[in-house]
Amino acid sequence: MRSFFLLLLLTLAAPAAGAATVYKCTGADGRVTFQDRPCARSQRQDIVELADPAPAAPPPPRPASDERDPSPPSPPPAPPPEPSAPLPGLYACTNATDGKFYISRNGNPQPYLAPFGMVGMTQVPLARGGAGGVSAPELNRGKVTSGLVSNNYVWVQDQCRPLTFAETCHALQDDYDDNARKLRRAFKSDRPPLERRDEELRGQLTNCR
Repeated sequence: MRSFFLLLLLTLAAPAAGAATVYKCTGADGRVTFQDRPCARSQRQDIVELADPAPAAPPPPRPASDERDPSPPSPPPAPPPEPSAPLPGLYACTNATDGKFYISRNGNPQPYLAPFGMVGMTQVPLARGGAGGVSAPELNRGKVTSGLVSNNYVWVQDQCRPLTFAETCHALQDDYDDNARKLRRAFKSDRPPLERRDEELRGQLTNCR
């Protein structure tokens, strides 16, 4: 047993490179010892060559990701769907004859003829039968009667301005709700144009999300 431990110590003390030489010495009494130097002359000497053990395999490379969180990174969120229809250009317009507000796709409506009585050019309401002056010079020659004013017309034009983004989205939503009500109540034969309008409005409203 002592010889075995001596052999183990010699093996561990061997140089890192090349083979290690161990001397096995046998005495006259048959006792065997192992040592790292030649035996005495009175002992029988045997040389044992001990090869270096194979080098240990290098450790595997560490993963690039943090070992504390082995789960794969979550994928980025999906981009929002692309609008299927562009946002239309809408305008807020004021009627020149009665001042009422309406939505239009035309920001420059054509002028049109309107009676003087409808555009507020008489000083006295026509229903009272009173006379009034008008802005047109050719009509101010002599006495101006209500019949004369009501039978003459003047060119007028509605005034419009572009809707803001929020106003456009609100107007489209109102149009969509109104079309949906019509679609629910429509007969089967009347549904195709309403369904096409429904699809168009849905595509336009995706710009507002």
